Amino acid sequence: MQVSEYVRFDAVGLAELVAAGEVTADELQEVAHRALEAVNPQVNAVVESWEADDAPHPGSTPLAGVPFLVKDIGVLLAGRRSELGSRLAAGHVADADSALTRRLRRAGLVTFGRTTTPELAYSTTTEPVLYGATRNPWDLTRSAGGSSGGAGAAVAAGVVPLAHGTDAAGSIRIPAAYNGLFGLKPTRGRISVGPQFDEVFNGLAVQGCVSRTVRDSAALLDLVSGPEPGDPYVAPEPVRPYAREVGRPPGTLRIGVVAQPWGGHRTSPPVAAALARTVHLLESLGHRVDGASVDLGVGWEEFVVANARQWCANLAATIDELAAGSGRPIDASTLEPATLASYDYGRRVTGVEFVAALAVRNRVARALARSFTAYDVLLTPTMPDLPVPLGTHAEGVWDLDGLGWLSRLFDLGPFTPICNVAGTPAMSVPLTVDPPTGLPIGMHFAAAHGREDLLFRLAGQLETTNPWHDRRPGVWAGDVVG
Repeated sequence: MQVSEYVRFDAVGLAELVAAGEVTADELQEVAHRALEAVNPQVNAVVESWEADDAPHPGSTPLAGVPFLVKDIGVLLAGRRSELGSRLAAGHVADADSALTRRLRRAGLVTFGRTTTPELAYSTTTEPVLYGATRNPWDLTRSAGGSSGGAGAAVAAGVVPLAHGTDAAGSIRIPAAYNGLFGLKPTRGRISVGPQFDEVFNGLAVQGCVSRTVRDSAALLDLVSGPEPGDPYVAPEPVRPYAREVGRPPGTLRIGVVAQPWGGHRTSPPVAAALARTVHLLESLGHRVDGASVDLGVGWEEFVVANARQWCANLAATIDELAAGSGRPIDASTLEPATLASYDYGRRVTGVEFVAALAVRNRVARALARSFTAYDVLLTPTMPDLPVPLGTHAEGVWDLDGLGWLSRLFDLGPFTPICNVAGTPAMSVPLTVDPPTGLPIGMHFAAAHGREDLLFRLAGQLETTNPWHDRRPGVWAGDVVG
């Protein structure tokens, strides 16, 4: 198989070829490596690759034999490095598989590399000192997003049809929006993060993927969801497999639109225009779309402070553990300025402040849940701006403390963190582009707790009526090699 042929298929399509005997999993691995070699020097999305020895039985699952990449955080592969994008963890080798690794293997996916992440996944751009900046395939001067930026750039450039990601404040949905991909953040507890953790960032972080098609994300969620013994959160079981929801009509939905962020950042004109086009599309499909006023239960400043305390305290504990294991110091030689400032801030968070932050989490979850009594789905832009130039996040970073860094991240990406705090599912759908630049613009849809089924139905309808499959970035593996 040629790379130019490989990139025309999504993951389900490739697995069907394997099941039919038209290509083998080994042949797909070989062509995926060629695709990687063709584009990675430009986008810097994959930090390590290897010759995979997995041999799934053809047709054993809807994804059997498909090449796959995992993010360098959130999942462990025995005998492989897990460096978390940080000099503090550089060279660390996992001694055992995580539960998600075993599920990915049972799903028939053939993992052959690690994608980039910002240091400790603590940014919404992927520009770590350890790896260097990951570049957006649509415009190499711009960010690929974060923290699953390597996954987003690799999938967008055609290395693999889908890739693992994690999401604690938008880290699946932001790279999806920046790279013209589909990205769904599942309900809290849908995919176990155990047994290494009972919860990550007190339940803010979830596992998932970015993909080029809706059905790929649905198929993967079907194959890897479910609890592990001892999990503190368990999402309700779906009525039917998510892969079967993609083609089901969503019915007439009540959709509430929030055009402007809750903070002070204003939605830029290109994104506002894209939102207006999306509203028109939804109305043409028969949905009832209205402007919505969504109460978060707290003011924006209180929301940001509570998240900063929760994030930074968790980060400090992780850094202490990494330093103890590596024997390295916690200083500017091992940590980037924003991470070090956040560590210092987290060490000063009191127990009382931390408990109060968890109370804010509860108030936000209750308030957002009330919005879903009036609306089936809430619509916002995924990001208020087009993909930002590389270096934007780092401007004046030495002057920021941990709260200042979190405030910057939430100002740049204000729409997505709400659903992490509430634990509800949300997705970024690549419905449109900015005509002058050709840059992708993602639209963000959120639903009530456990309603991934509704999101998949809506996403499938939008993909059918407004397809994005033929859009290609400037860096595309199919254009570089045969």
